[in-house]
Amino acid sequence: MRNHTAFHRTLLAAGFVAALAAVPFAQAGAQDAYAGSDSSQANQTVPGKVDDAWITTKVKSEFATTKEIPATNISVDTSDGRVRLTGTVANDMQKNRAIEVAHRVKGVKSVDATGLTVTASGESP
Repeated sequence: MRNHTAFHRTLLAAGFVAALAAVPFAQAGAQDAYAGSDSSQANQTVPGKVDDAWITTKVKSEFATTKEIPATNISVDTSDGRVRLTGTVANDMQKNRAIEVAHRVKGVKSVDATGLTVTASGESP
């Protein structure tokens, strides 16, 4: 009887392992189906969108914890690992610091700060 119960437990465990092993294949199939659908960003995969959102969040977080950067005056947008900064800063030092901090975030391929302007008065925005 003990061997019979042990056999059933082993069989049940093997069933669970097989079911759990199938999950990644189901996710891959669902992702392929999604990729085949018509969307505005068909070339970008779901993991890529997640990476971009993570990069944007991380850059904003780094700005918020860096004293020299007026984080509330800078907008961050990320696409394919390319960060675009827009907004206003008080001086070139703040602009350069923002670019430097954004570059240090893992996954950032480039930083475009052409939309980040320095206020004419030189005072803090």
